[in-house]
Amino acid sequence: MTRERIAARIVAENDRWRLMGELTFDDAAAVFDAAKAIALPAADVVDLSGLTHADSSALAVVLAIKRRAAGEGRALVVEGVPSSLRSLAVVYGVADLLA
Repeated sequence: MTRERIAARIVAENDRWRLMGELTFDDAAAVFDAAKAIALPAADVVDLSGLTHADSSALAVVLAIKRRAAGEGRALVVEGVPSSLRSLAVVYGVADLLA
């Protein structure tokens, strides 16, 4: 039985963004483009707890979103980071950027 892949998306809810689904290379550009097209979350929170799978592309998207926020004078907080994504951040030496 083949598992159906759930494409990643950004959901704006309660003044925060929630990333959901499988954020991989296949979806990274589309998710980042979607993030650029909407205002940053009012609460300055990006919640990753809805991600069911994430690879290094997901890490790149999150860091790019944080870079955008910094450019706009904002400091985003990233919550609900999956352990696999946190492990990648440690390997790449950028774990402190997810804090």
